[in-house]
Amino acid sequence: MSDHGCIHLNNFKAAKGIQPYKVIHAYFVTSTSTEARVRKAVSCLCHTCNTYKDRLHSCLHCIFFGCYVKGHIQEHAKTKKHFLAVDLCYGNILCFQCGDYVYDRELLAVAKAQWSASAKSLSFGEFYRAWEPTQIETELLRKHPRRRRVAENSTIGLRGLINLGSTCFMNCIVQALIHTPLLRDYFLADRHHCPQPTRCLVCEVSHLFQEFYSGSKAPLTLHKLLHLIWTHARHLAGYEQQDAHEFFIATLDVLHRHCEAAPILVKDNPHHCNCIIDQIFTGGLQSDVVCQACNGVSTTIDPFWDISLDLGPAAGASGSDASGPPTSLLDCLERFTRAEHLGSTAKIKCSNCQTYQESTKQLTMKQLPIVASFHLKRFEHSSIQDKKISTFISFPEQLDMTPFMSHKRNGNNNSAMVDGLSKNGEDMTFSDNRYSLFAVINHEGSLETGHYTAFIRQQRDQWFKCDDHLITRARLKDVLTSEGYLLFYHKQILEYGRNSKA
Repeated sequence: MSDHGCIHLNNFKAAKGIQPYKVIHAYFVTSTSTEARVRKAVSCLCHTCNTYKDRLHSCLHCIFFGCYVKGHIQEHAKTKKHFLAVDLCYGNILCFQCGDYVYDRELLAVAKAQWSASAKSLSFGEFYRAWEPTQIETELLRKHPRRRRVAENSTIGLRGLINLGSTCFMNCIVQALIHTPLLRDYFLADRHHCPQPTRCLVCEVSHLFQEFYSGSKAPLTLHKLLHLIWTHARHLAGYEQQDAHEFFIATLDVLHRHCEAAPILVKDNPHHCNCIIDQIFTGGLQSDVVCQACNGVSTTIDPFWDISLDLGPAAGASGSDASGPPTSLLDCLERFTRAEHLGSTAKIKCSNCQTYQESTKQLTMKQLPIVASFHLKRFEHSSIQDKKISTFISFPEQLDMTPFMSHKRNGNNNSAMVDGLSKNGEDMTFSDNRYSLFAVINHEGSLETGHYTAFIRQQRDQWFKCDDHLITRARLKDVLTSEGYLLFYHKQILEYGRNSKA
């Protein structure tokens, strides 16, 4: 397929330029403004049968809309000898003399810019588009025809990390981030550009991705990464053993602050940020507080990067005085999203009653992130003693988060479900909330003399154990029977059109 159009389109451009196409595309394809959207809603009807369906096209030569399926745009072309039309769904040019759709590089650039303008006017992120190499990238591909292919059983992307002195916690988090699929795609596509690379953690992570996927097998040393973390998260400075979960959250925070976020507010993103970290890791946690006197509901939605799950016995759960410790990740999530009675010692002022009342509180998942991170709280700290909970908690390879969503889990009158639609108009019926496990971080040993290791999924059904500089093959059984401290799941289906993520 050529992107130089056809002789008929080129003759039209020579006579009238690209302005007719630009106007039609801006008003009746992408609708780049409120005025354009109103005009499209009012005017986009077939001038023959007065319907808006059946693949509506606009004549490029004059003001005429005609449907393709019923042949009205074809009749217009034959009668008026206007042989070029614009498909109002995708913006493609139909040439009746060539009998096919034709593509022109200049018009494709116009369409691309106007799709971006449309997304910005609606406060959306960029609409999903397949990757297209730039002119520089095309030249690089021509100069280097040999490709490094990731074949079955390939170990490209696997490298050990030298322990710099109780830095196993950092090595495990780096392995998990390196093998996060969308994060890998972002950095290997060289998407990050920074004016201060010497102090930027994102630049260092970008460099690490290049090193991991260079094909070299030698272990890496993370001196610079550790120094940058110390510089920007001073509470982690020093060579003593740190908590892997605390390091994970600190790393995401620094990466988030160093990312060049696009100046577009993402409508569905509760963090209102379009940086790659929030696109991948941020979800929305809904909190519903229900007054026991009037049943009034107060709802707040807060962003989260991970979910911390208690492993000890639960007390004060709704419907029972107490329950035993959980035995699985699903138990933990069920308990996390269970309504909790706050008791008489924790009364909250009800906005309806205008007095302090007893209430229940329930946490549910309003919006799921692309990567769901779960922290099993194995370390208990109290004034009496610090201890580690080594109870085995089973976790699945495939996880469906649908039962823990707000529209499924809520038992109060703020459920926000009417015929499968949430209050904000989003169709929840077709949301796919299935996840696949891709990384597990374990803490071996006691609270005082522990050691962190990680299991990571390299390709489908291929697992490896990362123990600092040692990388060994692992079975899925080894992964699923490990103790589990941090669990990382990746969404199986990415709904680009609905929430414009990644």
